[in-house]
Amino acid sequence: MADSAQGSPLIALVGPTASGKSALAMALAERWPLEVISVDSALVYCGMDIGTAKPSAAERARVPHHLIDILDPAQAYSAAQFVADVTRLVPQIRARGRMPLLVGGTMLYVRALQQGLDPLPPADATVRAELDARARALGWPALHAELARVDPITAARLAPNDAQRVQRALEVWHLCGRPLSSLHGQQPGAWPDLRLVGLVPASRTWLHDRIARRLDEMVAAGFLDEVAALRARGDLNPNLPSMRCVGYRQAWEALDNGETRTLQGRAVAATRQLAKRQLTWLRSMAHEPIACDGPAAEAELIDRVATWVRRS
Repeated sequence: MADSAQGSPLIALVGPTASGKSALAMALAERWPLEVISVDSALVYCGMDIGTAKPSAAERARVPHHLIDILDPAQAYSAAQFVADVTRLVPQIRARGRMPLLVGGTMLYVRALQQGLDPLPPADATVRAELDARARALGWPALHAELARVDPITAARLAPNDAQRVQRALEVWHLCGRPLSSLHGQQPGAWPDLRLVGLVPASRTWLHDRIARRLDEMVAAGFLDEVAALRARGDLNPNLPSMRCVGYRQAWEALDNGETRTLQGRAVAATRQLAKRQLTWLRSMAHEPIACDGPAAEAELIDRVATWVRRS
């Protein structure tokens, strides 16, 4: 198996939130000795367990997982850091005679591996302060409309209130005079042997039902208490990337406003929008689709992976 693992292509199992990625990854682990590399910008944070649907301790004991619980929520993580971490982890996993499996739904990270990322200008505190001031005066949807005029490709994949990403796209425009979309994908792909399996539900209703059930389970498991504990630290704020994660943003606002009764409805709506954006990203990337709501999803995935491993 060591030779097979060493020569296998790099396989990524990606899809929208609540599409069953983790369960399918565990099914693959029953067939091949593998280690999971998380492709999730929220799972990197310690102390954010319930709202991120982090793999359980039992799952992580059964199958080694990487890029989970590697940062404090006060820190930031980037696509460039992700690529560097994958570049380091993949040969280490293969040297152990195991197969690396990328699993997650942060599509920017997937695209960084598939298409490459050009070096982007570092953050500029002055430009960001100016954009923050304008957002306070006009609102982020107004700045999103401005972005649509100078970089319609990036604007089309961002929600109008996605402050973090709208700000970054406008920052790049102001610093470079070029749209962010024109700077992505100009380098050769970092992993030419990347094989992408995309979980795409045939029924959006199926996905929406799973999202709603999972939010119910999170709240019952103490999600609000988890966010309250993070707020109580005193060094976190709602503008940090960690606290902008879907669910955490809505819970922070609910605790701020004392309107926790409406949290689930607003979190479900935000999660549906996230899933829609993830599927939009996925459609723009070369991938092998599998209907995650189909009865044969697991069998199809195993067959697809087996074919790739045999050919390697």
